Amino acid sequence: MKQSLLMVVLSFCVFSQYTFSQETVETPEKYTAHNKGKFYIFWGGNRESYSNSDIHFKGENYDFIVTDAVAHDKPKGWHLDYINPGRMTIPQTNLRIGYFISDHYNISIGLDHMKYVFTQDQIANVTGYVNLPSTDEGSIYNGNYNNTPINFQENFNPDTDDTSPPPFLTFEHTDGLNYINTEISRVDDISSKIFKSWNSDKVQINLTEGLGTGVLLPKTNTRLLGKERYDEFHLAGYGLSAKVGLNFTFFKHFFIQTELKGGYIDMNDIRTTKNTSDSASQHFWFLQRIISFGGIFKI
Repeated sequence: MKQSLLMVVLSFCVFSQYTFSQETVETPEKYTAHNKGKFYIFWGGNRESYSNSDIHFKGENYDFIVTDAVAHDKPKGWHLDYINPGRMTIPQTNLRIGYFISDHYNISIGLDHMKYVFTQDQIANVTGYVNLPSTDEGSIYNGNYNNTPINFQENFNPDTDDTSPPPFLTFEHTDGLNYINTEISRVDDISSKIFKSWNSDKVQINLTEGLGTGVLLPKTNTRLLGKERYDEFHLAGYGLSAKVGLNFTFFKHFFIQTELKGGYIDMNDIRTTKNTSDSASQHFWFLQRIISFGGIFKI
């Protein structure tokens, strides 16, 4: 009887000690376990690709379409201009500020500063007409066009705007193709799901996807039929976009984010000269490859 009672007492003490020890070693919740209420900001660079597009130019005494125009971006490469406040608009850049409305969803506003350059060394078909006054330098291009091949490299001099005779057309959104947009994005921590003992407060790997929409405010650099070069900001149209990316967060607050972002741009009111009756329109698809650096924090 005494031995049985002693065994019960010892068992109770062991169980109590085990329970107490389990409670005392319980680990605190990680900072990265929840995102709701956090702000983030990032800055980075991009490369772009564009689909071919039909560009419609119209104004006094001319109306024509350049069919299947080819364009490319204008990369700066790794350069100090990305962090020089006075030269940050020279490279192709991305700025975004966002807020987590829940652990998985955030809303943000950003500027995708892309660059779009009409490829000068191309032959494209032109349909329409040019009928400028004979006193205009561009009158050398007067005529009716019906899918007429034009070599846009002809009469082009990249070092001066005063080429005589002038080129038929130069056309760039290089300061830039500015896509000002809002996004709603989802974020999921995939590192803690794959590796159960992973310490996400040191390194966290997140998958992110998002949808966005916004307006285009390009600064279009144009020389058209010998007219004076024009290069001013103008609200030209709208864009839609979708993205997927990976986010690598270090020590709770600092991250590197890579994204693939694609979408559709429709600009139906592009300024081309100082004369408000001159304009252009185009629509095309784009694909961005983005790498950015940022921080995430609670206020």
